[in-house]
Amino acid sequence: MKVLLRLVILVVIALPVAVIVALWMCFQATPLLTINSAVSATDIERVKRLVERHDPRKAREGAMRAIVLSQQDIDLLFNYTANHFRKASTRVVLQPGAAVVQASLEVPESPFGRWLNVEARLRETDGLPVFDHLKIGGLPVPNFLAGLALRSLMGQLNSTDQGRIASDMVKRVALYEGRVQVVYEWRDDIPDRVRASLVPQADQERIKAYSDRLVEFTDKTGPVQALSLAQLLQPMFALAQQRSVGGNAAKENRAAIITLAFYSNGRGLSALIPAAGTWRKPASRSVTLHGRGDFPQHFLISAAIAAEAGSPLADAIGLYKEVDDSRGGTGFSFNDIAADRAGTRFGVLAVEAPQKLQSTLAAGVRESDFMPSVAGLPEFMQEAQFRKRYGGIGAPNYNKIMADIESRIAAAPLFR
Repeated sequence: MKVLLRLVILVVIALPVAVIVALWMCFQATPLLTINSAVSATDIERVKRLVERHDPRKAREGAMRAIVLSQQDIDLLFNYTANHFRKASTRVVLQPGAAVVQASLEVPESPFGRWLNVEARLRETDGLPVFDHLKIGGLPVPNFLAGLALRSLMGQLNSTDQGRIASDMVKRVALYEGRVQVVYEWRDDIPDRVRASLVPQADQERIKAYSDRLVEFTDKTGPVQALSLAQLLQPMFALAQQRSVGGNAAKENRAAIITLAFYSNGRGLSALIPAAGTWRKPASRSVTLHGRGDFPQHFLISAAIAAEAGSPLADAIGLYKEVDDSRGGTGFSFNDIAADRAGTRFGVLAVEAPQKLQSTLAAGVRESDFMPSVAGLPEFMQEAQFRKRYGGIGAPNYNKIMADIESRIAAAPLFR
């Protein structure tokens, strides 16, 4: 009995000590990796080209297809995911039959350290890869525990709509030197499932309220052909202010912005929410900003992305469009960049100071309150002309114009 009692006492004392030691080993004072930069316009272009080459909608129901991702593609995917965290960085090295993954994530201050560093080696199987080695900070994780953790993670992913879609589609992942092959099965219901999964049911119902308000407002405008974005903001954010009483103001603002973004681009909300195909449709009107029909689209798309995911991705998408235009479309336009940047500031304000934005817009605003003048900003430049005059993105002359744009936006009454 005495021996048993001593063992019990030893376990009681040793267990919390072991937990503390394990935590201490997991967290470290410095990151394993340096922090990656934000997603760039070049990255966005690469994703677009990749999707165009491997558009799964061209496949037949039940067909097995394979997509090959390069080391650069995998880096982009992981870096994009890392950019959703406040401070995070990743590195993936693809090898024959295996992949080495490293990650550093900054965590709140603690006695144990500021960084959670992870090193893992994934081994190829007949299905999805499994852990061959896992180390968290300075703590090696036994393979059986790593396997349990991976199965638990997959179970959590499969409990989400996106996780179930991926599980239904992806059949095998093959690892090679510098590339990954993903074998998947296409199903005709995937597009609708993906769109439905992007917007939770509660948010769909919230967006429907703003769509209905848009219907009511456009019905009252009569036979006009065009509406200023300023005219639309007032009724939409008056509704957001009403619905935010006892609710979530930031979510209401997001819903209002998304509704306006899809209305201004003429596609309609059914492109995002399949159920919206049965909703009442607002009367078709051109939406303008400073007399232009393209500015509201730049402004609202950037605002929606910033409100949902933060400004770095909004900047990259807006910049990508201008780079793409400069290759044969309307050309690179700094005034379009101004609309993108103003929209980004608007979207950030919608979630960081939601009540302030609601009260200001509900009272009525002028276009100049949220969109600065673009007088004198160069536009319609093809790529060669743009590079000759400004040296390309990030060059001193380019940065000088961008600083001017930021100054104009900062002076707008809504952003002061």
